[in-house]
Amino acid sequence: MRIVIAGGHGQIALRLERLLAGRGDEVAGIVRRPEQAGDLLSAGAEPVVCDLETATVADVARHLEGADAAVFAAGAGPGSGIERKETVDRGAASLFADAAEAAGVRRFVVVSSMGADTEPPAGTDEVFAAYLRAKGAADADVRARSGLDWTILRPGRLTDDPGTGLVRLAESTGRAEIPRDDVAAVLAALLDEPRTIGRTLELIGGDTPVEEAVRAVVG
Repeated sequence: MRIVIAGGHGQIALRLERLLAGRGDEVAGIVRRPEQAGDLLSAGAEPVVCDLETATVADVARHLEGADAAVFAAGAGPGSGIERKETVDRGAASLFADAAEAAGVRRFVVVSSMGADTEPPAGTDEVFAAYLRAKGAADADVRARSGLDWTILRPGRLTDDPGTGLVRLAESTGRAEIPRDDVAAVLAALLDEPRTIGRTLELIGGDTPVEEAVRAVVG
């Protein structure tokens, strides 16, 4: 497959690029800054410089032409304010979905966040609350599109611990941690499983091997 990943320099995206390239897929990662290109090349991915906060749908659609799947893994990241949660976590997700539809790329996988479907609890940090609302709005936009074969993945609290290859994947898992390595492994498996289309799934560490967990959730 040819797979295009938005947010190609992100920590999950770089791990996913290594996995996909390692199994023989052709991978392109969209990045904002030219100096990020070297890290993508090292991961086996083609770097595509395009700022999703300023690009047009036509700009992004050109980078998606000929792709078999698109993965939205972009985010404003820690230290960004409320405004960029809107322009990246919501706005760029919608732009990328528009571009995928324009380019005829139906398979569309989103890296979202646990808690994005509910109003943040009272007392939640205002920037984090804005992030959750932005992710929720972006997910709702994607779910409403008949032109996309979408899957939304909502990991628990991310860690940089080495992946175990053992996860819990379900519509509702409860809250717990998950290594970024294992999130990337699940994303790669989801891309191969069309029966996850139209599903919103939560992911935490568990005791089921990744491939088995994906089969079980659609069984």
